[in-house]
Amino acid sequence: MSVTIDIAGLPRERIVFAPSPLAELCMALHALSQPAHHPGLASWAAGTSAALDPCLADRLLEAAFLWRSTFSDIFMPFARPPGCGVPAATLAEELDALDRMDDAQFVASALEHCRLAHYNEGGDPSPLTDPAARARALETAAARGPRERDFSQRLLDDPAGVRAWLRRLFEDCDEGFFAETWRRIEPQQTADARHKTQVLRHKGLPAVLREVSAALGVDEAQTVITADKMVNGWTTATDPAVGPGLVFVPTHFGWPHLLVLHAPGWTPVVHYPLASPELAREPGSVELLQRRMEALAHPMRMMLCRSLARSPYTTSELASVYGITAPEVSRHLGVLRKAGLLHTHRQGRYVQHQLDLGTVARIGSDFIEGILR
Repeated sequence: MSVTIDIAGLPRERIVFAPSPLAELCMALHALSQPAHHPGLASWAAGTSAALDPCLADRLLEAAFLWRSTFSDIFMPFARPPGCGVPAATLAEELDALDRMDDAQFVASALEHCRLAHYNEGGDPSPLTDPAARARALETAAARGPRERDFSQRLLDDPAGVRAWLRRLFEDCDEGFFAETWRRIEPQQTADARHKTQVLRHKGLPAVLREVSAALGVDEAQTVITADKMVNGWTTATDPAVGPGLVFVPTHFGWPHLLVLHAPGWTPVVHYPLASPELAREPGSVELLQRRMEALAHPMRMMLCRSLARSPYTTSELASVYGITAPEVSRHLGVLRKAGLLHTHRQGRYVQHQLDLGTVARIGSDFIEGILR
């Protein structure tokens, strides 16, 4: 499984390394909402959460699905025409670029958690205009929880009002904690981008990809970049409707995630982490370890873990995503549960399952990095 980026004929000068304050705000918010994904950031997350204004913290919960279980493409507006194709220098400029995105594309990007065909050629009809698409979006949002349902309803009823609300939310995050954080980390990100630009220029694409991530590679002819991820996808960096370009954006908050924006009609973006903190490990019984390794070894259960690591899912949702029956999903979940790898809870009329990342982390960092990449 992999995401591939067609770069045949792409001029070398159109491969850009640059920091993005808005993309980094997304990752910072994700780290605050999913501390189990980022044990190396525990101290920062605890201190920042404790200092958050309670009103801001409540508002962040309303829109948390944009960064908690998925990374919404609204945080990379530069990659979508009429964006300029490269990140802006300031958060305000990137928010201006987000304001220039039309309502249909903004809503499709914001509702990625509803699994609209945002990453398929042609896409689904817009839920702003198509009743069936609207009903599907709201039903899927309801399965995530009441906050997701309510926010999605507001977004579909009043996209302009929600867009203004979100901009103010991001501006308040900047004032509340992110401006100071960005002031400290931006110089290192800029230095890393400058360094990798020099490596690309003097040593070539294979060398710089090795520095970005061991999960990236390029074919011998240097026409296709491959990102080793537990998802299949394809994009091109030479779409004439978008313009040639491939952007690499560093992040301090991203590990273990290696993100690849590969939506049709967008400039491809690779969002790569700068550091890989070690995960703490605790001893366990050999019998329990064997049971857990056997549970995780099955290819379908590995795929289910990829989703369950990011967000709670119902059995029917997983069946729909992976094209298998609900009883098959239930059997796989039963194996994972018997191995002590799942949390299960009821959300209204929905029963949701989620991977216990703390337990999985004790098995080994390679596995958790693979499913979260």
